[in-house]
Amino acid sequence: MPLGQKCYHKPARSSEFKQLSSADVNHFKTIMPAETILATAAVGGTADPIELEGFNADWLSKYRGSSQLVLRPKTTQEVSDILKYCHANRIAVVPQGGNTGLVGGSVPVHDEVVLSLRNLNRVRSYDEVSGVLVCDAGCVLEELDNYVAERGHIMPLDLGAKGSCHIGGNVATNAGGIRFLRYGSLHGSVLGLEVVLPDGTILDSLSTLRKDNTGYDLKQLFIGSEGTLGVITGVSVVTPQRPAAVNVAVLGVPSYANVQQAFKLARKRCGEVLSAYEFWDASCMAAVLEHQGLRNPLTSDYPFYVLVETSGSNNAHDDEKLTALLEELLEEGVVEDGALAQDDSQIARMWTMREGIPESLGKTGATYKYDVSIPIPVLYDVVGDISKRLEAADLYKPGDSSRPVKLVCGYGHIGDSNLHLNIVADKFEDQVTRIFEPFVYEWVASHRGSISAEHGVGLMKRDYLGYSKTPEMIDYMKRIKHMFDPSGILNPYKVV
Repeated sequence: MPLGQKCYHKPARSSEFKQLSSADVNHFKTIMPAETILATAAVGGTADPIELEGFNADWLSKYRGSSQLVLRPKTTQEVSDILKYCHANRIAVVPQGGNTGLVGGSVPVHDEVVLSLRNLNRVRSYDEVSGVLVCDAGCVLEELDNYVAERGHIMPLDLGAKGSCHIGGNVATNAGGIRFLRYGSLHGSVLGLEVVLPDGTILDSLSTLRKDNTGYDLKQLFIGSEGTLGVITGVSVVTPQRPAAVNVAVLGVPSYANVQQAFKLARKRCGEVLSAYEFWDASCMAAVLEHQGLRNPLTSDYPFYVLVETSGSNNAHDDEKLTALLEELLEEGVVEDGALAQDDSQIARMWTMREGIPESLGKTGATYKYDVSIPIPVLYDVVGDISKRLEAADLYKPGDSSRPVKLVCGYGHIGDSNLHLNIVADKFEDQVTRIFEPFVYEWVASHRGSISAEHGVGLMKRDYLGYSKTPEMIDYMKRIKHMFDPSGILNPYKVV
């Protein structure tokens, strides 16, 4: 994806941090095997800089650093020894999992050492009675879901990036996803963590207990801290019983008001088995049908689409409830069309229509992504307001591909008040960005929303944190950061 000359504010490199040398690389070789170290000639190594490209850039090619050293430890002790040395020598470090983030939180800003957790990928234990899984932070989410599926359970979160994201990164960013409506946030699902602090101290709170009321629950500080307070190396998470029956329907909806009406009725009729309620607009649908090789399961095109999923223990019962819901929605004119999946392959295709949206928009052009929480009644209004601003600036006109901006669209999780606002342009460039930044954050703040629903703050939203947090809250966040990381070496320039 082409980068503009400047697409985000990049803070200057702090002179407090040491410039790496070959002596530092040689020390790391005493901590870990040489084959787990990638070092370029600039720091005395032999790795081709192209080998570090996947660690230095995010998958959107929007954020890019210039690290000359990637460390891939295999044990918690190696992580501890690495951080102890970096702390003593003021060497900046960026922890990295699957590098699927969208706010620049998992890549270096300058030349920070990349601490990749991908080699910490063991399942440590699993209790089939309680459903508690204990694993390394580098385990891939989809592989964990497959592991617990064989034992009749399910991971409490599911993301479009599940095939490459790591559970440690999920916890560090407090990732949400499509199962949030049913299973809630990781603040409730995570029972314990193993964390290495910036000075190398190993904080072992890897509890498997559902109840532990002995003082401060320190693990909660690290859930959503984005690698700024410590490096998560182990996770204990409770996995729910896997549903025996899953049913899915896709609905064609004439307006956003009707999307809300359908949600109210879905909760009323299917509340105990409702597991997902996702929506997307016509522009998203057009992109996903074009780039995913899918056919619209409905007979016509509609302004909005909704995916409803139920998960329970009795297929006949759940199918009957979903069918009755669809019939009622059609009879009352809330939706204009609907299709029920008849088998697992149809369920998978329907989910691809929703989960394939980010990839499809990325294939359309350079995609500005805004993950925001907004009260449900006005959640989609921001899409129209952004469109009007871009049209007024002569940068966008629906259906006109000659303008710098190609699409303005939205999709997301209605049940969680979470909108994914996307602006697709020819390239990332200032003349486009300044039209909707900071306007989008001002808009969200004016409706008492959050500028980050599930993607985190990272580098992208650090300077806009004040739109969601008061000065007092930000001050205490900085105090907590300084307490854990007085030298500021861990994921610098991010969050606060």
